[in-house]
Amino acid sequence: MSLKAKLGQIPKSPGVYFFRDLKGEIIYIGKAKVLRNRVRSYFNSPAGKDPKTLVMVKNIADLEWLVMRSEVEALLTEANLIKEHKPRYNVFLKDDKTFPYIRITNEPYPRVEIIRQKNLTKDDHNYFGPYTDAGYLREILRVIHKIFPLRTCTYYIDDNTIEAGKIKICLDYHIKRCDGPCEGLVSEKEYGEMINQIKGFLKGKNVEIRQYLQAQMTIASTEQQYEDAARYRDQLNVVTQFTRKQKKASPDFKDRDVVVVSAENSYGVGVVMRIRNGHIMGREKFNLKVHDPDSHAENLSQFILQYYASTIDMPEEVLVECNFDEIIEYEKWLKGIRKKRVQILVPERGEKRKLVEISKRNSDLLLGELRLKQAKRKELLTKPVLQLQEDLGMEVAPRRIEAFDNSNIQGSNPVAGMVCFVDGKPRKSEYRKFHIKTVDGIDDFASMHEVVNRRYKRQLEGKNPLPDLILIDGGKGQLSAAKSALDALGLGYVPVIGLAKRLEEVFKPGVSAPQNITKTSPGLHLLRAIRDEVHRFAITFHRKSRKKDMTKSIFEKIPGMGKKRIQKLWQEFESLEAIEKSSLKEIVELTGFSKKISSAILECVGRKA
Repeated sequence: MSLKAKLGQIPKSPGVYFFRDLKGEIIYIGKAKVLRNRVRSYFNSPAGKDPKTLVMVKNIADLEWLVMRSEVEALLTEANLIKEHKPRYNVFLKDDKTFPYIRITNEPYPRVEIIRQKNLTKDDHNYFGPYTDAGYLREILRVIHKIFPLRTCTYYIDDNTIEAGKIKICLDYHIKRCDGPCEGLVSEKEYGEMINQIKGFLKGKNVEIRQYLQAQMTIASTEQQYEDAARYRDQLNVVTQFTRKQKKASPDFKDRDVVVVSAENSYGVGVVMRIRNGHIMGREKFNLKVHDPDSHAENLSQFILQYYASTIDMPEEVLVECNFDEIIEYEKWLKGIRKKRVQILVPERGEKRKLVEISKRNSDLLLGELRLKQAKRKELLTKPVLQLQEDLGMEVAPRRIEAFDNSNIQGSNPVAGMVCFVDGKPRKSEYRKFHIKTVDGIDDFASMHEVVNRRYKRQLEGKNPLPDLILIDGGKGQLSAAKSALDALGLGYVPVIGLAKRLEEVFKPGVSAPQNITKTSPGLHLLRAIRDEVHRFAITFHRKSRKKDMTKSIFEKIPGMGKKRIQKLWQEFESLEAIEKSSLKEIVELTGFSKKISSAILECVGRKA
C-alpha cells in the first residue's frame, strides 16, 4: 500500500506512530491524541517547519501506527519504544548503561542495597533514584550505616529461620553495627520502625530523625546506659553534619524536581535537581541525543518522559523552564504512578524561578564540559588515522577499524580471527574468534564470506556499532567475498578494503588497480600493523585449535562419553589392545557402561561387538 493511501486510513484515536526509511528502519516515533491529525500535519505545506523536520519527512518511505486506549498509555508506549529502537530523529538518553538505585527489599527484616537496573519495573520493593553520581550514592549509604544498626548480610530472615537457628550473629553485632535480627535479638516491629526512619532520611526528613536520636540519647543517659547514649550521640552528629551539606532550597518543605535541558548541534544535557523536604538531595545529569537543538519544548518534553519512565520516586511538583504541549497528559500519567496529584509548573518569578535558573546554569556548564570532551576527542585522532582517511578518500576518519584473516593447514581446523582498532590502538576486549562451520576443504573465499556474514549479522541483531572501515587480509578474491557478504546484509555502504601480502597493495571493491598510496604513508603503516595483528591472532587461535584436536581421545565422538567416563575406561584397561581383546560383556561389567556405549567403544578400536 502506498504512503498516500495509508494517510487516508489513519484512525482518529490516541496512539503511537512510526516513520520508516527505505531500508525499513524506524527513524522517528511519536505519540498523538488524534493520530490522523498529527501524522497528516507532517505532510502538509512545508511553511513553518524547521529544516531538520523537512529532511526527516523526505526520508519517510513508510508509516505504521498503534492505537491506544488513552493518551497516558500512548505516552508510556512511546517512551519504551524510543528506548528500544533509538530512532535517528528522536531525543533519547545517550547513556546506554544501567543507573544505580537504592532498594529497600520487601522482607520481614528488609535489606538496604545498591542495585543497577536499566528498566525499573514496579514490584513490592521500595526504590530511590536513579542516581547518576555514584560517589554521592555511596556517601548516602555510608551515612545510613553509621546512623542505623542495619544488617549487611544477604540472608532471607523470618521467624522460621530464627527458630531453626540457621544463621548466627556476626562481627557487626559485637561492634554495635547490627542489632542481630538473625537470632531474633530485635523484633520485626522495632526493625520495621528503623526502616521507616531510613525511608524518611532518603526523602530528606532529617528533623524527625534528629528528634528521635535526641530522645533515645536522653532515655539511655537517664537509665545510665552510657555506651548506648554515646552511640546515639555519635549518630546524631553524623545526621547533623550530613544535613549541613544539603543546601536549603525551599522554605515550604515540599518535594520538587527541577528539570531543564541544554542542547546544541546533535547532543544535549538534561539535569534533574531533586529537592526533598525542602533540601537539595542531589543533581542528576543525563547526556542526550537531540534532533533539533532549537526545539526547546520538544527536547524538554522527551527528556521528562524518558526520565520519569525510569523512576518511581515522584515529587509533588516538577518545575520546568518552558511550556510544552503534553503538560496535562504528563500530570495525569505521573498522578497514576504517585497516586496523588503531581503539578508541572513553569514559574515566572520568585524562589521557584531562581531554582530553575540555577539548574539551567548547571546544565549550560555541563553542556560546555561535553563540548570540550568532544573537541578533545577530535584532537586525539592520531596522524595515521587522519592520513588513512586522506589516502582512501573517505568522508569520515576511520576511527573504528575491524580486520579479518583466515587460518588453516590443508583445510584442517579452519578458523578465522577478527581484531578491532579504535583511534589507531587495539581494543582487545572486542577481538573475536571464529570456527569455520559451513566450508569443507580449502576455500579461503567461502570462509571469508561466512565469517564476515556471521560477524555483521550478529552486530545488526544486537544493534551494536558498525566499523568505519573493514580490512581484509588478502587480495581481490577475499575482498570480493567479504563485499558480497556485506551486500547481502544491506551493509554495502560500509567501506571495505583488502591488503595483499606480497606487494603490500591496497585494493577497493570493483577497482582492479591498487590504490595509489605512497609506501611511506603513516596510514599504510597503520594498515600493515593491523594486518600483522589479525594475522598473529588468527594463527595463534589455529595453533591452539590444532593442538586441542591432536590431544582428543578417539572415544570423545561417542555420544555419552565425557571426560569422566573416558577416565573410568582407562582405569579398567591399560591400552587399546586390552580393550580390543575384551568382550562386550566384560566392558559392561568392569565399567558399568550401557551395552550401546560399550559396543561403540569396541567399534572405535576396530572390532565389532
